[in-house]
Amino acid sequence: MSTARAGAPGATRSCPHCKATILESANVCPICRHHLRFDQRMSESAHPSFSGLRVEGMIRHPQVGEAWEYSMMLTIRNERGEEIARQQVGVGALQPAEQRTFTLSVDVFTPQQKKVSDNGGGR
Repeated sequence: MSTARAGAPGATRSCPHCKATILESANVCPICRHHLRFDQRMSESAHPSFSGLRVEGMIRHPQVGEAWEYSMMLTIRNERGEEIARQQVGVGALQPAEQRTFTLSVDVFTPQQKKVSDNGGGR
């Protein structure tokens, strides 16, 4: 496991720049994108291992009629269907002829594996 990770997996802290709750292991804040620490492995650990989910959708208001209001909600459930987090991400209004695009992505960070030396593992 990379020494860049601190604490237990899933441990959180506040970004010193924007105060968002982020993973304790993060080298870059995913919200404000400020670098949080310098680490020689930053280029590896700052990026997710893979994207587990990405969904994008658009709402377009027709050119006639009254404004529409919207509320973007995010809910996370565990394997038993129990709600473990629910957050209103944003609210707003669409005037005639306006549009909004919404993107949800779930980035997954896996522990960095120690590299095995060329001597066959050194047992």
